Amino acid sequence: MAIAIVDIPERLEVYTYEDYINLPDNGKRYEIINGELYMVPAPTLGHQDTIGEFHLTIGLFLRTNPIGKIYLAPTDIIFSEIDVLQPDLIFVSKEKFDILTGANIQGAPDLVIEVLSPGTEKRDRTIKLKAYSKFGVAEYWMANDEGATVEIWRRQGKKLVFHALLDRTQTLTTPLLPGLEISLEKIFQK
Repeated sequence: MAIAIVDIPERLEVYTYEDYINLPDNGKRYEIINGELYMVPAPTLGHQDTIGEFHLTIGLFLRTNPIGKIYLAPTDIIFSEIDVLQPDLIFVSKEKFDILTGANIQGAPDLVIEVLSPGTEKRDRTIKLKAYSKFGVAEYWMANDEGATVEIWRRQGKKLVFHALLDRTQTLTTPLLPGLEISLEKIFQK
């Protein structure tokens, strides 16, 4: 049996959503940020543990407080024709359900969470932060499973600004999920 090798097309001047949906099904995940194509490497087990704990904690809260929905990656957020991102975790409040489609999220969710990893940390801290700020995300959390910290960025006016750096001994709260208290010790349990 012959094995077909499928390559990604040569770098286009600007990648669009149409290019993105026509990428070959090669088992890899991609994002487009400002028209540039990025491959998303497979996460580490620590990364998966951390995002799983956030998903479980927020998901259980939403079962008894149905104020929105939580989504795990890979879920596309289409901000523009040349900006398609897949954060690790996404919260969309009921007030913004009009951005939900059967296939993806079209517009800014309330909250995005990225778990930093060596292969993506620079991108998460720079171009993804800029994109989330530019397109109107209300809050952005960067969790560091190695350091057991969460960096919180909140919208002030037209951009996201640094709000707090919490460690494993602290409790995380957000006005987006009133009444939810996240024990970071539980999130970062080893």
